[in-house]
Amino acid sequence: MIAVLCVAALFAIAAIVLWRDPFLLVRGEFARQRVAAGLSRGTVEVAGHRWSYAYRDADAPDAPTVVMLHGFTGSKENWYPLAAALGGRYRVLIPDLPGWGESERKPGAVYGFTEQAANVEAFIRALSPGKPVVLLGHSMGGGIAAVAAARYPREIAKVGLLDAAGVRFKDNAFGLDVLAGRNPFAVEDEASLKRYIDIVFHDARAKPWLPWPASTALIRKRRADAGFEQDVLARIGRSEDSLLPGQEAASIRQPTLLLWCRQDAVIDASALELYAQRIPQARKVLLDGCGHMSLMERPAEVAGAVVALVDR
Repeated sequence: MIAVLCVAALFAIAAIVLWRDPFLLVRGEFARQRVAAGLSRGTVEVAGHRWSYAYRDADAPDAPTVVMLHGFTGSKENWYPLAAALGGRYRVLIPDLPGWGESERKPGAVYGFTEQAANVEAFIRALSPGKPVVLLGHSMGGGIAAVAAARYPREIAKVGLLDAAGVRFKDNAFGLDVLAGRNPFAVEDEASLKRYIDIVFHDARAKPWLPWPASTALIRKRRADAGFEQDVLARIGRSEDSLLPGQEAASIRQPTLLLWCRQDAVIDASALELYAQRIPQARKVLLDGCGHMSLMERPAEVAGAVVALVDR
């Protein structure tokens, strides 16, 4: 009887905690994934912002450092499957970019390609002083990585662009919505949350499971971020800076990986060739059966491409 009462009390406490902070489930799942990938959590003050990042030291002390940049509406957690697939081969640093995730967002600050590339350069200098890194970027993070690699070659030895933004790819529904002033990633309710997940994932097996109340917490957060998202999207998707990464890519001289998924419904796979025209030394990898989230849908294959970039 006492045991039953204790269990009931624990359930009641858990219910109260989740009612007060339903996003606790999301944070708990992120923590589980981080630990499973062998990553630790750190914070640092760089470029006038407090950064949150995940990291893991390599098995060998002289191994290269790999820095991973997430995309629009994304976070460092998007990279955890790839980090797990790479194991202890490299030192990895996975930040939430300023303005996103758990990193600091400053009112009035600009978070476009140019500004974030400068932020990333400062982050690299702070956490890998005197040692150039391999910089990987996904989607918006790919555009940032392209600008950073072109402008800061001393800090960036090699670069990988995964489903990267920053070139005028073949028209698709996502791109036309952005140009029309809409945010195709906007989340306001359960239906739009499902639509968002369906846009970025092609492989149903990789889609995250978001049970209530985690779904409610995520919807609430995305509603609160709607204005910020629209401001960033206006700058990276509709302003004169939207094609800056593609323009800057012509100055990239480092070894480069260009990786896309054929079924990407966000940054159409035609973008791969557009980047390749500007970066002739790049190795091209086109995966089949996956969408925009290549790093989560095909982590083993992406890891193989990253290893080929870093170790060749």
